[in-house]
Formats: sequence, C-alpha cells, structure tokens
Amino acid sequence: MILALTILTTLCLGLMIGTEFSVSVFINPILRRLDIPGQARAIPLFARRLGAAMPFWYAASLLLLIGEAIVYRHESGDVLVIAAGTIWAAVIILTIVILVPIANRMAQLNSDAFPQEAQREYDKWDRLHRFRVAALVAAMICHLVAIQI
Repeated sequence: MILALTILTTLCLGLMIGTEFSVSVFINPILRRLDIPGQARAIPLFARRLGAAMPFWYAASLLLLIGEAIVYRHESGDVLVIAAGTIWAAVIILTIVILVPIANRMAQLNSDAFPQEAQREYDKWDRLHRFRVAALVAAMICHLVAIQI
C-alpha cells in the first residue's frame, strides 16, 4: 500500500511538473513567435484547457503529499515530505492569488486583439510561471530524497 502511494505520488507530481515545464519551455516560446492575432487566438485556448484541468491536478498532488506525510511520519525523511507538501501548498496559494486571475483574463481575450496591457500581463504570468516551475521542482526533489532516506 505504501509503495503504491509513493508510486502514485511520484507519477502525479512528475507529470504535473512535466506539463508545467513544457508550458514554460516549449509552448510559451512558440506562442511568442506567432503574430499578435495568432497569439490572441492561441493563448485563450491554452488558458481555458489548462485552467480546466490544473486545479484538480494540483489538489490531487497536494492530497497525495499529505497522505505521504502521514504515512512517513516518524520516519527519517518525514521533514522532507512535509517540506514538499508545504512548498506545494505555497505554490497553490501563489497560483490562486496571482496566476489564476491573470490566466482568467487571458482566457477571455478577444481573438481579434491582444492589447498591450494584456501582453504585459502575459509576460508577468510567464515570469511567475517559471518561478512556480522551479518551486515545484524543489518540492519534487524533497519528495524524492525523502522516499530514498
């Protein structure tokens, strides 16, 4: 049972981080190469699609980390599992407070225009998203080291 939880947690976190990483490293740079009308059409599509799935995925990942914190309490890696969960929770808060409102505005863009203010917000979202990816990687490292100890 513990092994299944560890495998499921590792898969859930790894796939989430991989998806977020691909947005930062592959999708956003490609979107930037589109002309302005192309960006105005593509960005809302990604924002709506990812915005529909990510809340559940983030919550499931946090619940799995909480489950691991309970299972691994009093074990040698318990502090690292708690650190992973704490980082993950902080990322969720950052996401809800700052990134989701920006993404919601991007999802509502008119496909004919991408005003300067929206472009600045998208740039801000992209910078903060990179920080989010780094924090998620840190959480994953904590998780992986904890299960190896």
